[in-house]
Amino acid sequence: MEEWHEARQYKKGEDLEVECSLCSHRCHIKDGKHGICGVRRNRNGTLYATTFGKVSAEAVDPIEKKPLFHYLPGTLSYSLGSVGCNFHCEHCQNWHISRQGSELVGLSDLSPEEGVRRALARRCASISWTYNEPTIWHEYPLEMGTLAKKEGLGTVYVTNGYITEEALGEIRTILDAFRVDIKAFSEEFYRRVCGAKLQPVLDATVRARELGMHIEVVNLVIPGLNDSPEDTGALIRWILENLGPDTPVHFTAYHPDYRMKEPGPTPVAVLERIYQQARDLGLHYPYLGNVFMHRFESTYCPACGALLIERQGFSSVFRNLSANRCIQCGEAIPYVDKTT
Repeated sequence: MEEWHEARQYKKGEDLEVECSLCSHRCHIKDGKHGICGVRRNRNGTLYATTFGKVSAEAVDPIEKKPLFHYLPGTLSYSLGSVGCNFHCEHCQNWHISRQGSELVGLSDLSPEEGVRRALARRCASISWTYNEPTIWHEYPLEMGTLAKKEGLGTVYVTNGYITEEALGEIRTILDAFRVDIKAFSEEFYRRVCGAKLQPVLDATVRARELGMHIEVVNLVIPGLNDSPEDTGALIRWILENLGPDTPVHFTAYHPDYRMKEPGPTPVAVLERIYQQARDLGLHYPYLGNVFMHRFESTYCPACGALLIERQGFSSVFRNLSANRCIQCGEAIPYVDKTT
């Protein structure tokens, strides 16, 4: 039997059962079974992280692909993913890895040390744990991130935000950026489409901000499910009240995938309406995503409207920005341009 890595964030119980405290499902896992994520398995009363060091995808991506627009813009991020997920989204676009367990053939072995070495060799400014849900990979990013910070690399979670306060408190020591999906502002949507709950995502996002992480939000806009002015307005107001008006928010276009073949793709006009709603309500940095060469992918000064960072696809060109200020009017522009 292969050697597994013992998990963190769990408690042992009676009859060889364990309680996982890594994500907000807080699974009670019987001997020989795994949690909802499919990759944290109980063997004889000990919980194991079966995907530690197991990689399904490796790439050097522009940081804008995460998408992160106010964290190290214009740099590259060494990006890693594994398998499994604690959500069961009907429209998952990475279902071929998120719906797999650790028994999937073809996973590559990659030590934390080698991951950091490759990131440095490829001139990346950060490491991103992405493609599938990084929360359930907890032990691996924690170990790799500790090494990455010593080398001056930034660190990124591309996450659904279902991490517990305990686990977030542990990963905070190595995590710089929390790029979180808020999939809808509806408990019914989360229950029916994702197999989860909204409130833990909101709580974790607020806590990540309190812990000093850089926050950017993505909202995938699905026609007829989460795109009404009432729904988007509620989400925008919550962000303003809890995360602040400078929080970058990406409203991205949906396309049918996995088990959700309807509705069709999001009309650009709907995204433009939400963008304008966000600006009218007071968000300084809304963006549109999954749209080709759109002007609302770029960053504009919220005070004078000057073009600051022009984006075309995943490329970024600085236009009227110097030392985190708008050259035209002097407005301070919040973004992270170096790691500490």
